[in-house]
Amino acid sequence: MKELLNQTAERAGRYLAGLQTRSVAPSKEAVAGLAALNIPLQDNPRSPEQVLAELDEIVSPATTGIAGPRYYGFVIGGSLPAALAANWLASAWDQNCGLYNITPGAAYLERIALDWLLELLGLPSECAGAFVTGTTVAHLTALAAARHAVLARVGWNVEADGLFGAPPITVVVGAEAHPTLFKALGILGLGRNRVVRVPVDGQGNMRIDALPTLTGPAIICTQAGNVNTGGFDSTRAIVAHARKSGAWVHVDGAFGLWARVAPSRAHLVEGIEAADSWATDGHKWLNVPYDSGIAFVRDQDALRAAMAITAEYLPTESVHRNPSDYVPELSRRARGVDIWAALRSLGRSGVAELIERNCRQARRFGEGLAAAGFQVLNDVVLNQVLVSFGDPARTNRVIKGIQDEGTCWCGGTLWQGQTAMRISVCSWATTDADVEKSLEAMVRVAARE
Repeated sequence: MKELLNQTAERAGRYLAGLQTRSVAPSKEAVAGLAALNIPLQDNPRSPEQVLAELDEIVSPATTGIAGPRYYGFVIGGSLPAALAANWLASAWDQNCGLYNITPGAAYLERIALDWLLELLGLPSECAGAFVTGTTVAHLTALAAARHAVLARVGWNVEADGLFGAPPITVVVGAEAHPTLFKALGILGLGRNRVVRVPVDGQGNMRIDALPTLTGPAIICTQAGNVNTGGFDSTRAIVAHARKSGAWVHVDGAFGLWARVAPSRAHLVEGIEAADSWATDGHKWLNVPYDSGIAFVRDQDALRAAMAITAEYLPTESVHRNPSDYVPELSRRARGVDIWAALRSLGRSGVAELIERNCRQARRFGEGLAAAGFQVLNDVVLNQVLVSFGDPARTNRVIKGIQDEGTCWCGGTLWQGQTAMRISVCSWATTDADVEKSLEAMVRVAARE
């Protein structure tokens, strides 16, 4: 086993080092080479070393360099060294982190990591937290607590009696809410289409003057970090509006919640601590390995009511929190270990520096592309940049050209009727030199299209 793990570390190290010089997108030949894996399952075992070599030699070249410094697609961070190492060690531990009495080490680390996150993000200390797969499940988790709370206030036990015959819940969202929010609403039986959509301004932020008057059970879902513009709903004003009717306020802070940590960006999320629940990702701006999402809920009882599980064979009595009381799963990996390692490695100042640096780099992209004569569509307030290279056809040609050229990788989007390339800067590994190298490639490719 030790020799196998040494070989794994050697191959992984070689892969990560190669990200500095290889094309960010895999070559057509490497992708075609995946066909070598499409074979019938053999009758006899193969050695672990053979299996590892096959993975590395066939699949590694066909991966996208997401972990590298010049990947700017889909708001995806890389993996900090400490977080990656902790992820490997936690996999070796192989802890099913559901119950403290079974996995005390991992469960205890998760509690510490949650306390650190609440302090770092400036959220209420009484919040319960849940480590889940990503913001989609963080929405699901937090909104399940919201569903419980708003229906309990009118005398309905949704966990026991379901939604058949329940008082209707009004759900309010911004017109540019993220699709993962609608997916969570659909799973919870609250409906993807029966929401009240509030118009947005020119940066995709909810218009406060268009908020509806609410009566009865209601949930308002706000956004901290528009996936296209990086813009922020005014959560403080939305909370004030919600309090008039007792509505629950949930925040989609998949990446924007981390603005709380950066001194120059904290004003964007002022008042967000007054909400009732929040969802964010660790595998975005905290740069821990996939998968890592986090839900925070102010009302611990509501979250436990929605998520807790008991059975005769489960040792649920404990002096410490059982993670399974706060998440959808009973069986799951110890995701909080990676987050603990990232926070322990960076400290408060390191997280702040990472956020500040990426925001500064995003501004540099905006300034450089504007200076080259291209249209930057958004106010670059965070880490997102939208740029048009002309008409939709040309913009799409430039995006494909940049992806094929390989220096960096950016994706396309359609935002408020305009076709654009989207640049998302959120990797610990991105240096200012990477930004300049990427800018030069973008301008060069755009000039020939």
